[in-house]
Amino acid sequence: MGSRGSSSGPADPPDSSLAQVLAHLLRRGQVRLVSRGGGRGLQLVSTPLPPPSDSDDSDGAWDGCLGDRYRPPVDVCPDTRDIDKSEISTQIRLQTGTLTPHPPHNLTRLLHRRERGLCHNGGFSHGECSRVTTHFLPNHVTLVDRFPQKAFCGVYSPDGQVFMSACQDQCLRVYRGRGGRLRKVLTVRARDVGWSVLDVATTPDNSRLLYSSWSDYIHMCGIDGDSEQHTALDLNPDERRFCVFSLTVSSDGHEVLGGANDGCLYVYDLDRNQRTLKVDAHEDDVNTVAFADVGSQILFSGGDDALCKVWDRRTLREDRPQPVGVLAGHRDGVTFIDSKGDARYLVSNSKDQTIKLWDIRRFSPKEGLQASRQAVTQQNWDYRWQQVPKRAFKSHRLVGDTSVMTYRGHGVLHTLIRCRFSPTFSTGQRYIYTGCSTGRLVIYEVLTGRVVSRLWQHQACVRDVSWHPLLNNIISTSWDGSVCQWDYQMHEGVGEGLVASSPPKTRRCDPDTPEDS
Repeated sequence: MGSRGSSSGPADPPDSSLAQVLAHLLRRGQVRLVSRGGGRGLQLVSTPLPPPSDSDDSDGAWDGCLGDRYRPPVDVCPDTRDIDKSEISTQIRLQTGTLTPHPPHNLTRLLHRRERGLCHNGGFSHGECSRVTTHFLPNHVTLVDRFPQKAFCGVYSPDGQVFMSACQDQCLRVYRGRGGRLRKVLTVRARDVGWSVLDVATTPDNSRLLYSSWSDYIHMCGIDGDSEQHTALDLNPDERRFCVFSLTVSSDGHEVLGGANDGCLYVYDLDRNQRTLKVDAHEDDVNTVAFADVGSQILFSGGDDALCKVWDRRTLREDRPQPVGVLAGHRDGVTFIDSKGDARYLVSNSKDQTIKLWDIRRFSPKEGLQASRQAVTQQNWDYRWQQVPKRAFKSHRLVGDTSVMTYRGHGVLHTLIRCRFSPTFSTGQRYIYTGCSTGRLVIYEVLTGRVVSRLWQHQACVRDVSWHPLLNNIISTSWDGSVCQWDYQMHEGVGEGLVASSPPKTRRCDPDTPEDS
């Protein structure tokens, strides 16, 4: 379920209209619209406040500013038995040059081998280059931009040429990189926005930008051409109150895949300019969707029913939708899915405070689906404004959990926090990295489950993270309104819970583009 809480702000002026007051209360999450029976009408209801015993903590949680008041549990000894004998272990070791019996982990020794001509073709292989990168994980922060309200999205395009951000101020900002530095080139005022822009994506040629919100439409506008011309892609939903929480564009740029609060997947054909598929996919909100690979035939989805589902377009029927298989093991809603890009492995982030790695060749049995459903029905806390109850910290696996690996050490509160695989080119996909409700960026090693880095600069939860596909930098996007870039610098120890010693310096944007802070 999408986060609809908001930061506390000044009271509305006395002359505010009723519509403005209502919009203010909806943004703050103090009231919400619910559907009456059959979806024929809407009713305005107040959102329950936290119990008095939790009031001190929940006030801070409301703005996503828990900080050190919440310390996510960490697995001291992660269970690696399944991943040790999996195919992904061989893949990553091959991609990072560690498949040989005794690879030189010492960087000096590796350089010495190259100078002696002992490396492949007299130079580093791609795997050895990836292994070198592990010694230079990003650790130094620079402020890219700061916004007046919460920042929800921040993602690189697949080729790394464009970075896009979306903020609760209803503005989309487009940046282009040169030499590892981002320069703002465009600010677009989003149309038909309810609460906030919740997801953004670009077409493969970086010519068009797509975004979603609480609206019946996915909107699209140009990046290089006329950005004022917005096209509304009508999904024609049945729900009166409708939102696409997650969207992505196929690798050929012809189709848009979205997941919505009505439990359905939507496919929109950009060439035919119409919705071509609507699939009743989950029992609750669909929070995340992804294409499995560049072929775009296999689809992944994850929802508040705690399940990840795999769909094959070639056998999918809208009147009788059946997934190829279901992946069960989470105890609470899935907030994000990222595909490894090989149509075999994916990772899922969840409100149960874990990330799980899945192999779609290992689907869950019926017992797993039943166990996961039962675990969800036992959740009686709201991750948007309450802290995680101690009873939720259960480390034993559910019956039928077929995940390959589980990662613990980050917090998933307030909003749909995202996790991703690190890039193939620079890291060999050796890491999984994620935002965190404590304001940190957390990096896990895939094969060991260890937290190898915690980067801390933000003062509120980090909702989105994006590692450049070719360069060694990560962008973090936070509810404190800031977008930060993390690079490697010698002797700069901004990691493992340390705060930057001085405020980051704001990079100058295009002088022709007005500042937004």
